[in-house]
Amino acid sequence: MGNYKEELLKLLKNKAVIFGKVTLSSGEKSDYYIDCRQVTLDAKGAFLIGEVLSDMLEDADAVGGLTIGADPIAAAVAVRSYEKGRPVSAFVVRKGQKAHGMMKRIEGPIVPTSKVVVVDDVITKGGSVLEAIDVAEAEGHQVVKVICLVDRQQGGSDIVQSKGYKLEILFTPTDLGII
Repeated sequence: MGNYKEELLKLLKNKAVIFGKVTLSSGEKSDYYIDCRQVTLDAKGAFLIGEVLSDMLEDADAVGGLTIGADPIAAAVAVRSYEKGRPVSAFVVRKGQKAHGMMKRIEGPIVPTSKVVVVDDVITKGGSVLEAIDVAEAEGHQVVKVICLVDRQQGGSDIVQSKGYKLEILFTPTDLGII
């Protein structure tokens, strides 16, 4: 996993870190933005994410999280897990209940009582991760772990862990050369 993780870090540094004034999804202001979609939607980035995270799943049945940050991560991990002979399904948590059809909040081939890993690209205050956890648990799934590509180190990881969830972070702003 070492070389792939190092390659992923280089890609994130080169493609995802943007300096300038921005407002984060948490509502806070920042002098930098980490646009992980520049990496999660990149062919090489998707491969690297799938390779690294598929080795971190333990005994999960599925991987996913709140749309849109988690979607490409979950898909990459599902594909790579299949290639490695231990397939897990991907799932997507909608931001709101679908108003027609099956009116699902979670999309994907998972059944209640599945063991799931919740993923996200960046954690700041933990809102997206906690929403995904709440929806997954409300539909009968067991959250066995949370994995985030980058922790902005602004309290989100502490909140998630204080609620009893196992959390693994790949990188911090220091790793990305921001701080």
